[in-house]
Amino acid sequence: MFSCTGFAAEAASAPLARFSFERRDTGPTDVRIEILFCGVCHSDLHTARNEWHFTVYPCVPGHEIVGRVVEVGSAVTKFKVGDRVGVGCMVDSCRECASCAEGLEQYCENGNTGTYNSPDKDTGHTFGGYSSHIVVEQDFVLRIPENLDLAAAAPLLCAGITTYSPLRHWGAGPGKRVGVAGLGGLGHMGVKLAHAMGAHVTVITTSQSKVADARALGADEVILSTSPDDMAAHANSLDLIIDAISADHPVDAYARLVKRDGAIVLVGAPENPLSIAAFTLLAKRRSFAGSGIGGIAETQEMLDFCAEHNVLSDIEIIPIQKINDAYERMLKSDVKYRFVIDMASLGTAA
Repeated sequence: MFSCTGFAAEAASAPLARFSFERRDTGPTDVRIEILFCGVCHSDLHTARNEWHFTVYPCVPGHEIVGRVVEVGSAVTKFKVGDRVGVGCMVDSCRECASCAEGLEQYCENGNTGTYNSPDKDTGHTFGGYSSHIVVEQDFVLRIPENLDLAAAAPLLCAGITTYSPLRHWGAGPGKRVGVAGLGGLGHMGVKLAHAMGAHVTVITTSQSKVADARALGADEVILSTSPDDMAAHANSLDLIIDAISADHPVDAYARLVKRDGAIVLVGAPENPLSIAAFTLLAKRRSFAGSGIGGIAETQEMLDFCAEHNVLSDIEIIPIQKINDAYERMLKSDVKYRFVIDMASLGTAA
């Protein structure tokens, strides 16, 4: 084991603060990574504050990790010291079930190992990327293409793949009309990726103030969901909606924007159940679905796609000392569109 420094929440009501802990030594197939940047996901806040009711403390959040390899195990073949790498939302899976066999480790039937707050044989539970280093088995490490800015690539490891995976699965591309509901950390990546795939992109938002931003990000149209006339005018017009809203919202009204045989796919995680009328689905053979992150192979595919099409997250870089302020600002949607921690600041953290 070796000593590591990070920021952790010690309780649901406690602010994140400096925390020392131990990581396992680099095993034969492990990669040890110096963390350079870590994105701040809304899931970090939910978990740190135990809003999903399964947090184990102390909790070191962070699953949008980019850095450089500083050590490799004796049997590692995929990476070498100095490589630019990333780690997303999971660091292991059973590798034996049907989902793992299909490269869908995110749906591991025996439960994948999350990058943080997940059972771990070495330390009790996993600690995430708000830290100086991480040790990960090589099969769960991703290569960051050289032309991607490291800081702006960090949110691709969660926000990017969370929207890329359903866009690919439901066939977004030329000739398809794709809606993105909610223009935040997830939604802005959905817009950029759907646009890069060649789809006609429509943003669905409650806010007139986001219209210009939506168009700047690549949207062809914007629907104001607060306008009954606007919603009625776009009924039955979309092949697919990526629903990236994490708060309660009228999903039934959004679903009515979808064409016959289209789908509305939930990628946000509202705290309360959503309500959709049976006949909203039955009348047009619509689907209401959900999608998690992507598997390791698909996540690498996404990174390579982003490198080819110059797709990156819009970010605000912060020092680790500002993480508690960032959480409060995130609750107010006061960020465009993702905070990223410069982990060099950890060396000066109080």
